[in-house]
Amino acid sequence: MDLKQIHELIKLINKSNIGEISIEDKDGKVTIKQKEEPVLPITSSPAQLPQQVYNIAPSPQVAAQVASSSLPVETVKTNENLITIKSPMIGTFYRKPSPDKPNFSEIGTEITVGKTLCIIEAMKLFNEIESEVSGTIVKILVEDNSPVEYDQPLFLVEPN
Repeated sequence: MDLKQIHELIKLINKSNIGEISIEDKDGKVTIKQKEEPVLPITSSPAQLPQQVYNIAPSPQVAAQVASSSLPVETVKTNENLITIKSPMIGTFYRKPSPDKPNFSEIGTEITVGKTLCIIEAMKLFNEIESEVSGTIVKILVEDNSPVEYDQPLFLVEPN
């Protein structure tokens, strides 16, 4: 089996209820196991997901200090409908195809299904990771040239 076939098989296994599969051919044997954690489906109704809300108001002194501070304040969207794009494999995360090229995507980039988001290098093979959703990148959760684990969150996307 080639790497592309293995990737497709992983995608099929992840979408199914199969816990483990082993395939053997003349080139070797491949075994794919799903994590034993329960997978929660992404739904558009936030009422179905457990939520904890903390309303903490800063003291007037803290609010005044923040308002008068010259430091930049980063605004983070708190949208429960964000989609997390996760790493399909273990490897090294790269945001651009080569050191002298621009990043595949930045915060605020509109993405479509099939658009390359990053590269993950695994055993000297450079695997382009393509988006399976359309939307806008809200946050990049991994630093360039850093190791990633299987199923580690890479991007937060606000769907269109």
